[in-house]
Amino acid sequence: MKHRFVHIIFFLCMAVSGMNAACRPSFTVPFEMVGSYVVVSVRVNDSNPLKLILDSGVRSTIITELLSGDSITLNYSSTRELMGLGSRSSLQAYVSDSNMLSMGRKMKMTNRTIYVLQEDIFNLSKQTGSKINGLLGADFFQDYIVQIDYTGRRIRFYEKDNFCVPKGYGVMPMTIERQKMYIHLSVLETESSRRRIKMLIDTGAELGAWFQTLTNNAVNIPEKSVRGRIGEGLSGEISGYYARVPQICIANFCVRNPIVAFPDSATIASIVRNSDRDGTIGSQLLSRFNLIIDTFNEKFYFKPNNTFTRPFAYNVAGIEIAQSASLIPQVEVVNVWEGSPAAKAGVKPGDVITEINYNRIFGLTLTQIRAFFETPSRHPLPIQLQRHSQVIDLKIEMKSKI
Repeated sequence: MKHRFVHIIFFLCMAVSGMNAACRPSFTVPFEMVGSYVVVSVRVNDSNPLKLILDSGVRSTIITELLSGDSITLNYSSTRELMGLGSRSSLQAYVSDSNMLSMGRKMKMTNRTIYVLQEDIFNLSKQTGSKINGLLGADFFQDYIVQIDYTGRRIRFYEKDNFCVPKGYGVMPMTIERQKMYIHLSVLETESSRRRIKMLIDTGAELGAWFQTLTNNAVNIPEKSVRGRIGEGLSGEISGYYARVPQICIANFCVRNPIVAFPDSATIASIVRNSDRDGTIGSQLLSRFNLIIDTFNEKFYFKPNNTFTRPFAYNVAGIEIAQSASLIPQVEVVNVWEGSPAAKAGVKPGDVITEINYNRIFGLTLTQIRAFFETPSRHPLPIQLQRHSQVIDLKIEMKSKI
């Protein structure tokens, strides 16, 4: 009897061990957070490691720039026009088929199409202050069930037949159209008006969300709004309005007073006109959850993480900056929003920032500098600029208008 009891315990332990093994990821890859971007180190064929932003809003990998020391071998089969958000008609790219992407020691993705831009319109390295070579597209999700763990900064890849949902995750249906992934959210437009909306999952859009402004069923722009530049799409610059809505919910998890964008209709017309989507959910909202994307069963899993309740911010000052590529990197003003506090204070494109809030710029990251511009205050923000050979001290009013 004693031996039989030992055998039962042994087989139970083996069964539990087998279940645990079945639930383990096949591969795990670390990533960096640059702003709210997920940045993965990727080898393309026999290249050196390239830094790519995980961008589920584009279908395939796009190389935007190669920097000193980068080496990559690609065979081009054709050229193609890439369409996207923006006021320009299209963007030309070289096409290379049947490539291999490698991540970590063992993770490989085969037979991948790669686009190489003829013109780098994004300037991602300058915009982020970090090396960025391009975008890792939605085909990243086609071979495995993929977990994006923003807390641990790990991406885990599960075989579809050996996947167990981790504890604490909610689930909702997801639809896939032309490789792009969509979920339905609910938005509270006013304190008494809630609607269900269809949103593209876009890990490469560094904003909370944007809503289309074309149709009669569009989410209304709130009365309190600020005009500004929203970003750069494949088809050029995107401008519009920033505002707060009372609430956006992913199932029962609701973020309060998120800042969202409403692009000008001309910049989104080409992609919205033939679509029933209401907008895009971006990385500043997605990164408040740990996510699992299952394209095989069209399911979207989510679990709020420790940034879920963090307040949303926007560019109160209206200053856009980039880091110039030189022996001594400089932080340069590349755009000033019309009518913004920075414009009223006298800041101009081309100015070099040398000091902010009495802190020398040397040693600060672009993310840290942008945090000053995104922090509302009753007190003006002191800033020191160099304009040609002249040093200029200014103060920017930082009262939020939304």
